[in-house]
Amino acid sequence: MKRVSFAEFGGPDVLHLEDAEEPHAGPGQIRVAVRAAGVNPVDWRIREGQFQKVRPVELPAGVGQDAAGVVDEVGAGVDGVKAGDRVFGRGASTYAEFAVLAAWAPMPEDLTYEEAAGYPSVVETALRIIGQAGVRSGQTLLVSGASGGVGSAVLQIARDRGITVIGTAGAANQDYLRELGALATTYGQGWVDRVRGLGPVDAALDLAGSGVIRELVELTGDPRRVVSIADRGAPAHGVHFSGVTGNVPQALAKAADLISRGRLHIPVEKSYPLAEAAAAHVDSQAGHTRGRRVITV
Repeated sequence: MKRVSFAEFGGPDVLHLEDAEEPHAGPGQIRVAVRAAGVNPVDWRIREGQFQKVRPVELPAGVGQDAAGVVDEVGAGVDGVKAGDRVFGRGASTYAEFAVLAAWAPMPEDLTYEEAAGYPSVVETALRIIGQAGVRSGQTLLVSGASGGVGSAVLQIARDRGITVIGTAGAANQDYLRELGALATTYGQGWVDRVRGLGPVDAALDLAGSGVIRELVELTGDPRRVVSIADRGAPAHGVHFSGVTGNVPQALAKAADLISRGRLHIPVEKSYPLAEAAAAHVDSQAGHTRGRRVITV
């Protein structure tokens, strides 16, 4: 099969499309013929070697953890799914023609493969950090860097829970945030005062890692009400850095429920063929994404 891999840590240019042995489903796993794979910031952070001390990978390594596709192999002990089923989920080395998934759910009927591949990690992350921030119905959540995949999920999940959201993003994404139900403002000089003008903040999420932890603590008044997924220096300010995956099967079920009720939609900003994975990483690292980027197979 074809898969994207890297044999050394570095920039996007270390990614190569190679011929590789097909993986097979072990106990508790399924294999899918991949139709699309989600592009997540964790993918390029692993490629750069950022997590090598806490989550080491052996080189050469594949890339990607989210996928949507057609089941073609079912491992021992797996019930409720069969060859030919359309699923989306989380696994390993998903930038490939075939991938093994450890967690999955049936694809909602109205989703394309490209759309479905964009949900697993972002919804799991969104659910996890909303819970860790301790924000509840009737309160206000500030989301810094709100227009990307995780931000898009956070805004819609929060709205479904009766939480008011203030989102910061670039000028081009202000209408997009408002369409998702957020009170929107731009980042940059004076952003703290602009946020204050929109109302008091009960909790905050840092999704972009743009050096705003101190200001988020100031706005909430309590570092325990701030969670970051992008600034590894956050703990120095008493802020929780959320980097450990939560309950993926539960998140997939929740995503399917929200999608089926019309409460969650994350657009695909751009899709790339398997051979252009490096370009997908370049664009992902540049930020300013509205929704999701995916690899198509």
